[in-house]
Order: sequence, then C-alpha cells, then structure tokens
Amino acid sequence: MSEKFDVDAPTLSRYVMANTKDTELVILLNSLATSFKLIASAVGRAGVAQLYGLAGEVNSTGDDQKKLDVMSNDMMINALVNSGVCSVLVSEENEEPIIVPADKAGKFCVAFDPLDGSSNIDCNVSVGTIFSVYEKKDGSVNDLLRSGADCICAGYCAYSSAVELVFTFQGSSVEGFCLDPTIGEFVHTRVNMKFPSDGGKRIYSCNEGNFVHWDQPIKDAVDAFKNGVGGKPYSARYVGSMVADIHRTLLYGGIYIYPADNKSPKGKLRCLYEGIPMALIIEQAGGIASTGLFNGKVGRVIELTPDAIHCKCPIIMGGPRDVGVVYDCYKKHGVEVPEL
Repeated sequence: MSEKFDVDAPTLSRYVMANTKDTELVILLNSLATSFKLIASAVGRAGVAQLYGLAGEVNSTGDDQKKLDVMSNDMMINALVNSGVCSVLVSEENEEPIIVPADKAGKFCVAFDPLDGSSNIDCNVSVGTIFSVYEKKDGSVNDLLRSGADCICAGYCAYSSAVELVFTFQGSSVEGFCLDPTIGEFVHTRVNMKFPSDGGKRIYSCNEGNFVHWDQPIKDAVDAFKNGVGGKPYSARYVGSMVADIHRTLLYGGIYIYPADNKSPKGKLRCLYEGIPMALIIEQAGGIASTGLFNGKVGRVIELTPDAIHCKCPIIMGGPRDVGVVYDCYKKHGVEVPEL
C-alpha cells in the first residue's frame, strides 16, 4: 500500500521554505497556489456551471471580459489581499492598481494576468495565469514600474489535462510543480527546467495572420523557418494562449514570436504581467527573451522598464539556435543585435 502513496511529498511550500527561508514568501506562493486551485476548478467546471460566454464588460486593455475572466480575477485579488503579505496588486482586468488596506499590507507587490488566453475558453483550449512579484519600496504603484532586473519571482500556471505551475526566483533555477488532486497540493515534478541543449524540436509559433504588418527581418525569419533552416522545414504550432505556447516552447524547444509591427508598433503583449515574467523564466532556463526591433534597437525584454501598468512590449522567445535565425535576418538589414 505504501508504494502507491508518497508519504514524503515534495510540496510547493517545502520547496519555497527550503530555498528561501522566507516565511512571507511561503505565504505568498501558498496564496497564489490557492487561487490557482480555485481557477482550475472553475475552468474544469465551466461547461456544467454555465461559465462560458461574455460578462458584458471590457477590461483595462479594451478586451471583452469573459465570465471566467471576472471570476478568476476576483479569486486572485481575494487570495492576495487577505494573505497579509501584499501591498500593491495590478491585474489585467483592473484599469487602476489595487492598494491593499494598511492593516492587511505586506512587503510584496504582485502583477498578474488572471486568465491568459481566455478568448479560447469557450472552445476548451488551454488557458493559464501569469504573475510577477516585486518587493515593496514606498507602497505605491511605482513599486511595480521597474525593470525585470528587480522582479524577485515570476511564474505561470497552465490549466489543461494537468494543472502545472512553473516559476523561478531571480538568479535561480526554473522549477515545475503539478497539482495532485488526490491531496490538493502542488508537487515538485520538474526539477531545474532547461531548454533542450540542441535547440529541441524545430517549431516556430506565431500568428501568421499578422504577416503583412511585420517588418522585413521578421518576415524573412519566418520564411526561413518555413522553407528550412539547415535543410529541414520547421513545424508551425500556435495555440493563441501565451501560457500554452511558452510552456510547449520551454519543454520541446523552438521559438515563440509576437513582434512589434505596423499595426501594433509597441507590440501586443503586456510588459508587466506577460513579457517580464515570461522573459525571466525563459532566460533562467537557458533561453533568450528578446524584444526584436523595438524603440530603435534589439534588446532584452527583462531590461524594459514599464512606463504604465498596462503598457505593451514585443516578444521573441526561444533557444539560441532559433533566436539566432531571427538575429541573422536583422543583421542582413543592418540592424545591430546582441551577442547570443
């Protein structure tokens, strides 16, 4: 009987305490994990509980809100406000930052997209939550308007056939935890996650419906992937939920591209709670998180400093093999690129 049950489960709380010795950080991750469990339950019951469809509102960035968007947002806000360790919260679903009451305030500031990819929820496609964590300075929204170099923790939770939490601390490894429904805990299942050393599977992931709007180097790079780099064409895989696309890219290899273009010159993804947290994860797993050509240069997403809580940024993320193809295309057009 004992062989069927783990009597010493390597849980999320144990990992955080062992690696940080910070009880407040343990409380924060536990509060986030609680909200992820609630969201996973709501997503799993969306059909029978009639949670599909629009809520009749729009969010801070003008997107139509789904019923699950609103519910997931409330779940995260309630969990974090009542954790006792947060002072400022920023959500994609709220136009203004949330200042936690003084009697409940703590030392962390958290930005999050409560249900990334929710436009796909009605057709039962994978969705997820993305978050970034900063330490409090003065207790205002400015505590979150800092570059990724100041981000102390970042992660995402994917809701699919399994519920997986992937996160990293600044300067540390990337770790994966899977929700074990039999005990209701996230259990450590992926240790020191890394991009495949050889670049992994030849996969490119982008919304080619925007092809006509891209700059020429991005067009050239995607054509190179389609026609074959090193003699073998790449496969196209695009879910349209950032968490799902990045999770696949991290595990299998390949490249994810959502560049700035003529239609969206600042990019489409939100810097604070999509770009920066995913960039921290990608880089600490041995990958590259580039802006592509943005504000006159090719730089790192992690070095961007948001000028507003809902500002946007472009993203090119993948292993050195595939990001190198994009950089080579920029070089051919006289654009200076960083060293790989």
